[in-house]
Amino acid sequence: MTEKMMRLNQETAGKRHKPIVVAAMYKFLSLDNYKALRSPLLTLCREQDLKGTILLAREGINGTVAGSRAGIDALLAYLRSEPGLADLKHQESYHSAPPFYRMKLRLKQEIVSLGVPGVCPARMSGTKVDPAAWNALVQDPAVMVLDVRNQYEHEVGTFKNAISPQTARFREFPGYVRKNLHPDKHKKIAMFCTGGIRCEKASSYMLQQGFDEVYQLDGGILKYLEQVGEDESLWRGECFVFDGRVAVNERLEPGEHVQCFACRRPLSRAALSSEKYRQGISCPYCYEGLTEQRRQALAERGRQVELAAQRGYRHIGAPSKAGQA
Repeated sequence: MTEKMMRLNQETAGKRHKPIVVAAMYKFLSLDNYKALRSPLLTLCREQDLKGTILLAREGINGTVAGSRAGIDALLAYLRSEPGLADLKHQESYHSAPPFYRMKLRLKQEIVSLGVPGVCPARMSGTKVDPAAWNALVQDPAVMVLDVRNQYEHEVGTFKNAISPQTARFREFPGYVRKNLHPDKHKKIAMFCTGGIRCEKASSYMLQQGFDEVYQLDGGILKYLEQVGEDESLWRGECFVFDGRVAVNERLEPGEHVQCFACRRPLSRAALSSEKYRQGISCPYCYEGLTEQRRQALAERGRQVELAAQRGYRHIGAPSKAGQA
């Protein structure tokens, strides 16, 4: 049996023992009926017992939803029956427990907030690069590799030699470009993000600003980790995800990071060993800024979680990982 076949067999076996399917999807398009979509889509998700978040805007759809295989398939079939969404792509991973605890479907001005009028990825975006071709591109010394995620995500894991704009939120990205990049100096730029949506919008913005060669990792980090073997991977660390798993490793399994309840920052083992870490109350990133009132409120929340556990049910605010703040 070849190494590839062994890996496929292991993945198939792993999926059978992880019945929760986590599907991430997005598409930029002119979605004029986005408001009318909300009610029937929310009804379907509730009927299928799906949990997660879907954002609808005139510029498209963006969401991550978890549930049974049948439930996810029903959602995708419904979406792909809508005009313009027949080719909607998605990435999947698997988990043994629900990573979300509510179903939220929201109407927005943007499905990913950049805050720059006129940016339209449906009309213009960077050249998409398949994960199989990504390594060759980013190892070209003439290419600048740009991580368009936030700094706390970059610190959890990133590609070798990638540059971080050190942003706290995506809306800060245009300011970084204006101050640090120029079309005459930065000729080739390869960008990546978690699932592809942020770098697609960022690439549209950069093309609008006069950059000529802008590339984006198709499907984002999640698709890269799914398709590229660990022995060939240029990824280092874990990948932060916006759900109860906090981060996933190169096998798309829940990683070692946990999340601070107070400030929502992902915490490494080193952060958990800090004297400023108190489970459910504080971590090294927020310890100094917490008021006494906030500390007391967090401590009370911890007591409620413990009481719920003693009574045999899960408090809605309980951590989804052992040791999580």
